[in-house]
Amino acid sequence: MEFLVRTENKLPVDTPDDLREKLRGAERERALELREAGILKRLWRVPGRNATIGLYEAADAAQLHDALVSLPMWKWMDITVEALATHPQEKAP
Repeated sequence: MEFLVRTENKLPVDTPDDLREKLRGAERERALELREAGILKRLWRVPGRNATIGLYEAADAAQLHDALVSLPMWKWMDITVEALATHPQEKAP
């Protein structure tokens, strides 16, 4: 299944810089692992916001949930997930 995942990072503004950088590095590392596992397919930044839009592929919603909660910044994220289905115009004839 494919999922469109919108995240907004709500890390408190008073988070110490060293912790913020440590979390960002860990987040990048985990995202690379999810890419290598074939779960994270694409990732876009949202200009002007501390937010992303990602295309994920997982066997089901439970596997996607496990991937999302494995992100180091999980507890500071506002996440919206939309399950995607193939449109009839996209199906091969």
